[in-house]
Amino acid sequence: MLDPSALRPGEPVALLRDVRTLAGETVDLQIVDGRAAAAADAEPEMPGAVVDATGWLVLPALGEPHAHLDKALTVDRGSSRLNSLLDAVDQWHRMLPDINGPDVRERAERALAQYAAAGVTAIRTHVDVPPDGDALRCLRAVLELRDEVADRMTVQVIPLISPATPLPVIEAAVAEGVDGIGGVPHLADDPAAETARLLDVAERSGLPVDLHTDEALDLHGLDLEDLARQVLARGLEQRVTASHCVRLSLLPPERLATTLDKVAEAGIGIVVLPQTNLFLQGRDRRHSVPRAIAPVRAMLEAGIEVAAGGDNLRDPFNAVGRGDPLETASLLVAAAHVHPGEALEAVTGGVRRVLGLPDADSVADLVLVPAQSLTSIVAGPGDARVVLRGGTVLASTRVERATALTREPQEV
Repeated sequence: MLDPSALRPGEPVALLRDVRTLAGETVDLQIVDGRAAAAADAEPEMPGAVVDATGWLVLPALGEPHAHLDKALTVDRGSSRLNSLLDAVDQWHRMLPDINGPDVRERAERALAQYAAAGVTAIRTHVDVPPDGDALRCLRAVLELRDEVADRMTVQVIPLISPATPLPVIEAAVAEGVDGIGGVPHLADDPAAETARLLDVAERSGLPVDLHTDEALDLHGLDLEDLARQVLARGLEQRVTASHCVRLSLLPPERLATTLDKVAEAGIGIVVLPQTNLFLQGRDRRHSVPRAIAPVRAMLEAGIEVAAGGDNLRDPFNAVGRGDPLETASLLVAAAHVHPGEALEAVTGGVRRVLGLPDADSVADLVLVPAQSLTSIVAGPGDARVVLRGGTVLASTRVERATALTREPQEV
């Protein structure tokens, strides 16, 4: 039998022996026809590696519900000044004239590899539709990459439509084969009208919707409330997602409960993005600085589908980040006061439900981590992981640690 750390990308796996589950059980996990299921004293039924997973814990594959692959890894190109959301938007717009398709493609490919190594097998990325030059250059580069990696990773591409984007450009983006309709109504002069414009496109195209919503710490309106009202009025059947929603953290309990009940009735999923929101929001405050995180506990109690993501990856909107959903889960525990199990669900099953994807076990998308418990995973499992996509190794990372406090190097 093989040790998990000996597995290499492209290698099929037929059986994981003595692997530990999140429930604390030690089982044999059999992989047959791209499905994973526990079986007592199982024998491999398909060609592939038989793995001695003693000391390793198996998780559903991780997901990233909200990325910006076109912006990723550009932080060193901009100003060293770190400030608000609007400052980050300005920095990015200053970069855009020098950003072309090959540049986007190269950085997006590097970012995807980083996500994959962390355990991500499904990712949704928003992609800008720039006002200058070829408006679809960034979008085409990421769509091309999506199609090339489709047998190894699920990538959903959402055009990030601004209030200034003309309708013919939006329709051209839809014709390119995008996976949904995105936008930023809260930056429009009339957010409700912009929401209506985007939902009109979604109705005509039949595509899902994922809008940046209430990404501000003021109460000059509540875009999520309006989105729920419009979705219900239209009887919109496709999936609708609201991302960010940090304004909700300012609402008194009664108003929050009323709003979340309406969101639940409309069937809108919410993506919370703790790292980038903590990075950008509240920079104008000098005391009583708000956490700028959507109220996850209240959303879960309202029956809303919640996913959590990392958002930006080392760009003007977030200078840090590792592309690791377990980092996001750890932040949720610390900053949103949820249980480690709830945080892990938000970056695994919650992501797949918001993205409309099947359960990870049903497609044998799994992550093996050398850890003994749920809390140790969320607290910080390190980089050592084996990632399976459809029962085949997508990524494998080994880490060896040596210190003056241990006699022998330790594989972690």
